Amino acid sequence: MPASAEQIRAAFAALEVGDRFRFTRTFSEADLSLFIGISGDFNPYHTDGEFMAGTRFGRPILPGLLTGSMLTHVGGLLGFLAQEMSFQFLAPVYPGETVTMDVRVTEKDPERRWMVLDAEFRAGKGKVVIRGRVVGFPTRVRLGPEREL
Repeated sequence: MPASAEQIRAAFAALEVGDRFRFTRTFSEADLSLFIGISGDFNPYHTDGEFMAGTRFGRPILPGLLTGSMLTHVGGLLGFLAQEMSFQFLAPVYPGETVTMDVRVTEKDPERRWMVLDAEFRAGKGKVVIRGRVVGFPTRVRLGPEREL
């Protein structure tokens, strides 16, 4: 059942600029294979170990959008309907690596009832591997933000 106007107003009111969310995930070889099968991204950078041995990466890397899809986990828990999404892919992520994503509400427009969420993805010893941004609106908040006290 779609969210009502009242639910959308309540979801918008529940979030404040500065609210933050964190999600951590380790991507496996199986995740890589499933994503490639679903997306059709058969780029040798993701599939060909022999080819990758001769590159600066040394071995297959995860597709950027697989790692970036972590943003949809938080978005789903906010019932967030994205109107636009963008990413900067800064460093490779390898199968088996753990990625921690921090999402922050950075803008909120009460007139249009939309907001901006900015995300930073870190792997390894805290190296930023992706920066992301999503613009849209929440419909049903099922995740409590971390807030400064």
